[in-house]
Amino acid sequence: MYDMGTRKRALALVTQGRSLNSASKETGISRATLRSWQRRIEPRPRQHKHQPCPRCEDVPHLPGNQAAYAYLLGLYLGDGYISAHRRGVYYMRIVLDQAWPGVIDACERALSSVRPNNSVFRVKKQGCFAVASASKHWPCLFPQHGPGKKHERQIALEAWQQEIVDAYPWEFIRGLIHSDGCRITNWTTRLVAGVRKRYEYPRYFFTNKSDDIRRLFTDTLDKVGVEWTTLARDSDPFNVSVARKASVALMDAHVGPKY
Repeated sequence: MYDMGTRKRALALVTQGRSLNSASKETGISRATLRSWQRRIEPRPRQHKHQPCPRCEDVPHLPGNQAAYAYLLGLYLGDGYISAHRRGVYYMRIVLDQAWPGVIDACERALSSVRPNNSVFRVKKQGCFAVASASKHWPCLFPQHGPGKKHERQIALEAWQQEIVDAYPWEFIRGLIHSDGCRITNWTTRLVAGVRKRYEYPRYFFTNKSDDIRRLFTDTLDKVGVEWTTLARDSDPFNVSVARKASVALMDAHVGPKY
């Protein structure tokens, strides 16, 4: 047993930055005892308060960071899914190519912004990362969740989601491009004064099997003044192309290539 004065003197050494080993040698008190005393006086980590779901309130309202939500909605519609776990918990996972670390970072920030009190983690898979977060409220925030593949069922935005997309259209477009889109450089040749010359030009593609998701993408492009065309692949119009110079410039200003 040690008196209070001895305890205070020993703990003073530790709080001054001395190691437990050093303080133990000087005082003759074991490291285990010093560690036990130290834990008693250190404040316990603050527990996060339960974060209410904005859609489950008595009067439902929009998520706090609507720009982050619009971006995350685009990612989810492209490469995301929600799965049920134990005790009513759901996992939101966005699967992204490891070639684009900047997109992976942006996805992680968006998940953290939409549900700040829920941890976000990455799971390494073959050639990609699944960026994930657990919450009981992902289906409330993303009512497009349901059984089966997205392109095999109807996908429509709720009125409150459309309100967010209308307010942050470029964030929504960026999320869709970062998931199921790309910016590439095409080339062609022309005969000029008898000499064949090569010309390069950038264009954006968005590819998704869901007619509904492609329509959400093109409707939003229309609202921001981006011209687009549909390119059929094996008679299926899976590809949306943006190639006109002015429209590509708009996309470059607000979206840009993956990074």
